[in-house]
Amino acid sequence: MNIRNFQSGDEVSQAALFNVSAFALPGFKPATADEVRKRTRGRGFDPAARFYAEVNGQAVGYCALEPDQGRISFPWCKKGHEAVAVPLFDAALGAARARGLAKVFAAYRRDWLPVLQFLTERGFAVAREVINYWADPVDLPTLVNRSKLPIDRLRREDVPAVAAMGRGVIRVPDDKLESYFFANPYFPAEAVLVLRAADGTPKAVAIGLESGTYADVKRVDPLAPCFRLGAFGTEGLNVKRVNGLFSYLVANPQEALTAGLALLSETSQEMTEGTVTALAAQCPSDAPHLVGFYTRYFKEHGRFPMLEKHLI
Repeated sequence: MNIRNFQSGDEVSQAALFNVSAFALPGFKPATADEVRKRTRGRGFDPAARFYAEVNGQAVGYCALEPDQGRISFPWCKKGHEAVAVPLFDAALGAARARGLAKVFAAYRRDWLPVLQFLTERGFAVAREVINYWADPVDLPTLVNRSKLPIDRLRREDVPAVAAMGRGVIRVPDDKLESYFFANPYFPAEAVLVLRAADGTPKAVAIGLESGTYADVKRVDPLAPCFRLGAFGTEGLNVKRVNGLFSYLVANPQEALTAGLALLSETSQEMTEGTVTALAAQCPSDAPHLVGFYTRYFKEHGRFPMLEKHLI
């Protein structure tokens, strides 16, 4: 057996290896070479962080590390070559350590039990669940005097306050947050609203995304380990674009319900004037004040676990 890094042309064999390895798992969706190719040609792709096991010159397994995200994949192997799984996985973990990563994470469906067992047997533990929600706009409460709420657009000087209220949820460093909001190729800064205190400082912030080209939340697989574009806690990750996405943060957890409802009312009004017929949300389970808000005003659609392993 030989373990090597990515080479041009591996997209076809990688898609095939995943399909023959995972087809029996619940909710399986086949991969295509074009989908793999899109990732390997994307900005930030590191060929030295993707590993393939060869036997007699044929690829029989692969494992991927995404060092910019800290995400690692399960080692997908062709039937009869399951023995290459551990060496492949160890190679990816070694690459993570060599890059100085303090921890790595994996995210898979909660009903992919063989995958989760493999990870837990190698020191991974569930750090949180990512909960998917949806809501029918007609079911939301109507706010009286909504027009008098002190809500306006995000300003650059608001970013430090947003970073503070997002501590433990937002994934990018503070010095990267301004560019995330104001130079994001996927949504404009105008999509970010701020609820202000009497002195003008931010007390809560929300994102509302509307595009008829994005997926309908009622048609996506709610158990699939897909992070949703715009949801706080997905910064820097590969994301799925879902129409009607609402996400918010609040400075004082005791104001989570009132502040969240004010921002939800404002963003949903804007989004439903466009193409949105159902609202979407996504929230990590280790932010209980946010979970409490979504549980009250949205319906849980499904969830998936994020497993982490500390390397240092």
